[in-house]
Amino acid sequence: MHIYFSGIGGTGIAPLAVLAKAAGYDVSGSDIKETQYFEYLKSKGITDIAVGQTDGQISNMHIEKPIDWFVYTSALNSVPNHPELEFCKANGIKTSKRDELLNKIIKEKNLKLIAISGTHGKTTTTSMVIWAMKQLSIKVSYLVGATLSFGDMSAYEAGSEYFVYEGDEFDRNFLAFNPFFSIISGVSWDHHEIYPTQDNYNQAFRQFLDQSQRAILWQDDAKRLDLDQTNEKYTIEDESSPAIGDIQLAGLYNRRDAWLVIKAVSQITGATVEEVAKVINEFPGASRRFERIITNLYTDEAHTPEKITGAMSVARETAAKSGQNIVVIYEPLTNRRMHYLGAQHHSVFQEASAIYWLPSYLAREDPELEVLTPEQLIKNLSPELQKIARPAYKDEQLKKIIQQHLENGDLVVAMTGGGGGSLDEWLRKEFVG
Repeated sequence: MHIYFSGIGGTGIAPLAVLAKAAGYDVSGSDIKETQYFEYLKSKGITDIAVGQTDGQISNMHIEKPIDWFVYTSALNSVPNHPELEFCKANGIKTSKRDELLNKIIKEKNLKLIAISGTHGKTTTTSMVIWAMKQLSIKVSYLVGATLSFGDMSAYEAGSEYFVYEGDEFDRNFLAFNPFFSIISGVSWDHHEIYPTQDNYNQAFRQFLDQSQRAILWQDDAKRLDLDQTNEKYTIEDESSPAIGDIQLAGLYNRRDAWLVIKAVSQITGATVEEVAKVINEFPGASRRFERIITNLYTDEAHTPEKITGAMSVARETAAKSGQNIVVIYEPLTNRRMHYLGAQHHSVFQEASAIYWLPSYLAREDPELEVLTPEQLIKNLSPELQKIARPAYKDEQLKKIIQQHLENGDLVVAMTGGGGGSLDEWLRKEFVG
């Protein structure tokens, strides 16, 4: 079967294309422009990649090798009369978003789905599950939304029993699956364009749990979702459990994520809690989760108040070892999100010595909403934090500011959730080359 992936150079599609290739499918695709993933895809044997998305390009690909299935991202729906999609419809080619293909692979390979979902902590928790199972010598296939230091972003291993997947609630993607075991890392409220109210959001998670054979989650989330806590399918954990303090990872929220993984992997595999805890304590981390770019300069994907709180907890513990000051460079992810969550930033940067607030990274925006400036958004901070916060931009001046902080021995953490053109990409270009 020949599968054509539209947007193959993106974080969401590239790993799925690699997975499909490893699972035995013929794979090709396109993207609007060349991305950082093109070389990665080629190294995995995916060489039929078109730059640009025109009727002519996909037509030539179809003539050379007939396309059986066209897989696309949610973003394609916002493009009227997209030429690739229109071509496929006109030529009777099957079209779907990524979840339908992933379900086919899971069913075809007879895999048990371990799904990780939640408002925050999904990627780290997913990475921890993959790490633990690998260290326990359990064959596992997986798909995760981050680069792993110990493996690829996706993998299909012949003979594996389990498939580990980061189930994103955006666009209700996670509701397309019926997991064997689900891990809920935490529920608050996000993606307001999809879920207009907190109850809409909660209901989606309730449905996801209904579709899961077994699940583990925090007691506060079980209460928030109004679950029947006597139901034996649920393992309910207390966030204040003393055992969490015994985990040897930096950051309280990382330790909490790790505890859910320890209990879940123990239940799934039969390994003891002690055995899983031992390997989790050696977890090397995931990309853009307090990832060191150069000495004392870190990048973190934190883009909601909860994620920022988690990143700050790691920063505090790291800085305390050497008595460093913490400097935050913050690029909010979407103007839309700031309209909903701006006020919740009041105290999230507590204990920072300096805050540099950049314009929001724009994606999937509501054109009716005013674009809030850094000056406006800084006013959401507490009076104490406003005194140390200032607007900044990705320019030579910011580079000099960062260099000065590094020379002073400060710990600098950049918080940014965007992709191409984001603060994360800019930092790597300016400080790594």
